[in-house]
Amino acid sequence: MTDTRIDDWLASQQDEMLAELQAMVNIDGGSYDKAGVDAVGARVRDFLARHDVAVETLAQPKHGDCLRATVDGGDGVASGNARRNIVLMGHRDTVFPKGEPERRPFRVEDGIAYGPGVCDMKAGIVMNMFVLAAFRKFGGAPGPVVGLFTGDEEIGSPEGRPVIEAEAKQARVVFNSEPGRPSGAVVTGRKGGVFSVIDIVGKAAHSGGNFEAGISAIEELARKIQALHALTDLPRGITLNVGLVSGGQSVNTVAPSAQAQIDLRYVDPADRDELMGKIHDIAARSFVPGTSATLTIRGEFVPLKQNAGTDAVFNLYKSVAGFDTAGEFTGGCADSGFTALMGAPTLCAVGPVGGKAHSPEEYMEVASMVPRAQAVARAIQKLDAAGV
Repeated sequence: MTDTRIDDWLASQQDEMLAELQAMVNIDGGSYDKAGVDAVGARVRDFLARHDVAVETLAQPKHGDCLRATVDGGDGVASGNARRNIVLMGHRDTVFPKGEPERRPFRVEDGIAYGPGVCDMKAGIVMNMFVLAAFRKFGGAPGPVVGLFTGDEEIGSPEGRPVIEAEAKQARVVFNSEPGRPSGAVVTGRKGGVFSVIDIVGKAAHSGGNFEAGISAIEELARKIQALHALTDLPRGITLNVGLVSGGQSVNTVAPSAQAQIDLRYVDPADRDELMGKIHDIAARSFVPGTSATLTIRGEFVPLKQNAGTDAVFNLYKSVAGFDTAGEFTGGCADSGFTALMGAPTLCAVGPVGGKAHSPEEYMEVASMVPRAQAVARAIQKLDAAGV
């Protein structure tokens, strides 16, 4: 039976949710800004402490610490898929440079909230905090509810992934609070992705007085980019994008070094090794004789694949949401792929509705905050009845 007290309490919390969201958005929190991401974590810890929710800090050396909050629930007997923990997941880091909140702080206009990370995914973090507080206040969860707040998703979760995978092995179900789609849909499938970098070495020479002695790393980079982009195969859902380039010493020097950062996206897990093999071949080939290159993988996501588990969670969520929604596939990557890989039925993008993430136009629909929180809470309460 759904506890309407949770629905009613969440319905009364919109102003408090917005206040927490404003405080978080106005804190710097790029993935490489550990102090900033941990400052956002301090807001999470303080809120949960006020609501008597236990929080454990899993310290990380380079990126934001992981926080693991727990609300007891259930009768101690495993049910559903025999794993007890109900996991609410989200990341605190953003893609924005230092100082971005000062340049464009949180604001609300005509029911739309703006600011760096407002939908991706600080609104989802806030939503999870309030759902945890609701179950601590009123009970009613069919098992322990775990809130996992990580700090490096935007760069492929290099430190967060082991924490996420360990949690997923014990998870009965995972709700990942990435932003709800602009259509109001949740996400039932995502692409996988590999983020890598090619470093190229050439030979410096004066571009006027000694041109022929130089070996241009930038020319080599340009030729490699053409070869990399030629691997894109849209019918198969494969894209290659060189999103960042750098190199050279001065305008009048044949470039002794260059670098390209590469984003590979794919749908079928079998495509990953095929494409990475081709990328390694391009890195190893010298289009310009005398150059050399090194390929390094910096981060990686696995696809979120639809299966019976994700279908069951989606059907439950849809039946109790209280609003029209659908399941959507997206080319974006997320930590939800890791939890699904560990066998945890996973539903993604259950957070408040928003769009234009990673851009100055990023937004979140204020009116979606409470209904999306209520939908997750209702789904949790109905897990036993749905056999999830």
